[in-house]
Amino acid sequence: MSFSEDPNLQPILFELFLSMYLVTVLGNLLIILALSSDSHLHTPMYSFFSNLSLADIGFISTTVPQILMNIQTHNEVISYVGCLTQTSLFNNFVCMGDKLLTVMAYDWFIAI
Repeated sequence: MSFSEDPNLQPILFELFLSMYLVTVLGNLLIILALSSDSHLHTPMYSFFSNLSLADIGFISTTVPQILMNIQTHNEVISYVGCLTQTSLFNNFVCMGDKLLTVMAYDWFIAI
């Protein structure tokens, strides 16, 4: 199902989702770049932050490009294989983020 059938809202929705996607990807890439460029930040906790940013990029890249394509083409159809691929990637990146947050919490607990 689409967000709106109103043709006047389609460009606004496209711009909203595209800006959200670009801000998220560029922000996470900036975090990864900042953490990898400074040698003082090459500790395990900061590598977890870097991997969490990478998981967030993968997480948002599994859903938003499909939404953008659906808005542009006015076609909400997705193939069965495409749906399974998107769902499995979505679940993998969510589980990756959850595991990283769990390990980070445990590391913080041990440090205290």
